[in-house]
Amino acid sequence: MKPELQVEKSAPLESPSPNYGTDSATNGGRYFRIVRASCAAIFRLYFRLEFQGVENIPKTGPFIVAPNHQSYLDPFWVSVPFPNPLRYMTWDRFIYMPILGHFIRTLGAFPVKLETGDRAALRLSLTHLQQGGRLMIFPEGGRTRTGKVMPFKSGVIRVAMDANVSIVPVTIVGGYEAYNAHHILPRPRKVKIIYHPPMILPVCQGKEEMKNALCDQAARLQAIVESALPINQR
Repeated sequence: MKPELQVEKSAPLESPSPNYGTDSATNGGRYFRIVRASCAAIFRLYFRLEFQGVENIPKTGPFIVAPNHQSYLDPFWVSVPFPNPLRYMTWDRFIYMPILGHFIRTLGAFPVKLETGDRAALRLSLTHLQQGGRLMIFPEGGRTRTGKVMPFKSGVIRVAMDANVSIVPVTIVGGYEAYNAHHILPRPRKVKIIYHPPMILPVCQGKEEMKNALCDQAARLQAIVESALPINQR
């Protein structure tokens, strides 16, 4: 649903305005709870939605949720167990659509420029974490078109390190069969969401150590997410 953002490795991300994320539609208000409950009920029935490892979701503090990306519905499926919106990046054109845009903003979406990447969106992500929020990032940078997991990029690792937060790896199983890039409409296939124990990232000193850690931790994250997928989707 969103592109991988390129992060400069020479300096930490800067924080923008502290007013980021104060929109009432994204702070877990009554309207959000109604939309979330309605979506959850529909998803549980239509996709026989199942959750495993919900106990691995931290109860307090900021963190990043990092799922594989199989479907446009991934952000909604993954967000169901969370009482407050999980912020996530999406294509800016979706955000400004009259009905869809309001709906996904309510569920936590904020815009990123697909054509160029968007360093401002990265700064907003960092600020949200620093304010104690939770953020969803898809490390592949886009939906798989084959069902197989694409290589994880290191942007999610860099954001987590800069914000000093853990990453909760998430595996989405069945999302590709239910609603992939080749489907016009969703299909009633079973979808399972698996939340793995949080990854604690190392503290790095120096550019070379950081460069190595970004690659190593991205590979580690991908291995955890893939461990719960069928072999033909790894």
